[in-house]
Amino acid sequence: QVQAVQSGGGLVQAGGSLRLSCAASGSIYSINAMGWYRQAPGKQRELVATITSGGATNYADSVKGRFTISRDNAKNTVYLQMNSLKPEDTAVYYCNAGVYSGSLRYLEVWGQGTLVTVSS
Repeated sequence: QVQAVQSGGGLVQAGGSLRLSCAASGSIYSINAMGWYRQAPGKQRELVATITSGGATNYADSVKGRFTISRDNAKNTVYLQMNSLKPEDTAVYYCNAGVYSGSLRYLEVWGQGTLVTVSS
């Protein structure tokens, strides 16, 4: 069984910073892409950023230049550094990982979600 556990998040004023972490654990052979998604109240879940196993990154236009995704392959962990936060960044943030398990099954693993609230 493979799971992803998130940490970080909370309440911050506009212009502030937060860092999210997400650690995958369990029977893991390898992890492909990892990413962060978010879902604001009344809206659909949207992509925030992704990172491949080789470190190539992709960002939503709305967060480019403010958010940075990174990963530590040795720790099976992905991070999201969020700077210059805006009230419109308020959402529940979810991490995602494409995992090959120890039995070489491919799994899409999601974290439990973390609320980020940005006050104006």
